[in-house]
Amino acid sequence: MTRLSVNINKFASLRNARGGNNPDVIKAAMDCERFGAQGITIHPRPDERHITTKDVYALKDVVTTEFNIEGYPDQRFLKIIKDIRPAQATLVPDGPDVLTSNAGWDTIRNKEFLTKVVKELKDFGVRVSLFTDPVIDMVTGAKDVGADRIELYTESYATQYSKDKIKAISPYKKAAVKATELGLGVNAGHDLDLENLNYLITEIPETDEVSIGHALICDALYLGLENTIQRYLKEVGFYK
Repeated sequence: MTRLSVNINKFASLRNARGGNNPDVIKAAMDCERFGAQGITIHPRPDERHITTKDVYALKDVVTTEFNIEGYPDQRFLKIIKDIRPAQATLVPDGPDVLTSNAGWDTIRNKEFLTKVVKELKDFGVRVSLFTDPVIDMVTGAKDVGADRIELYTESYATQYSKDKIKAISPYKKAAVKATELGLGVNAGHDLDLENLNYLITEIPETDEVSIGHALICDALYLGLENTIQRYLKEVGFYK
C-alpha cells in the first residue's frame, strides 16, 4: 500500500505572506492527519521562507503519523534531525538559493559526503531517503552510501505524462525495479497530481510513499482540504 504524505510547506508560505498565524500551520498538519493523510512532510529551508525552525519543533509535539523532514544536510539540518528524530529524513542536494528541489543527488560524485551523513542520521534512529533521478547508477550509488530508500524525482515524468505516459514512466519503472532488487524502499515526489498519480502507482506498485504538497494545496482551494486528501488517497489505492 502506497502511503500519502502531505507536504505542508504551502500553508506556511501563505501564512508568511501576511504575518500572523493564519493559516495555522500546526492545525493544518493535524487536520491533514484527521482527514486521512498517512504522513506529514516539511522542508525547513535556512531562509525560513515557508516552514520555520519554530514550526519544526512545534510539529514534533503534534504529528502522530509518519513525520518526514526534507533538506540539504548541512549542520543546521543535522541538528534539527538529531533533536526531532523524525521517522524519515529525506536528503536533497539543492542549496538555499534554489526555489524548489530540481535534481536528484549524484550519489557517485558525493559518495564520501553522503556515506558520512547517512551514517550519522541512521545513528539517530532515523530512516534515510535520498532524492534521486531515475538513473540506475544513481540508485546503485544510493545503496552504496547506506540509504534506506530513494525518493524518485518525478518532475520529468509529470512534464511528459500528457505527451507519452508510457515513455514518461519507463525510466522510473527501471529505477524502481533496481532499487527493489537492492533492498531499497521507493518513494516518489515532485509535480505529482490527481491526473498523473494513479498511473505512476499502477506502473510502480512497489512505491512505499508519495510526498505531495503544491498540487494538493492548489486542489484544496477548489475542492476543500478534506475532500482533496480523500481523492489523493483514492488515487494511491487506499480506497477501492
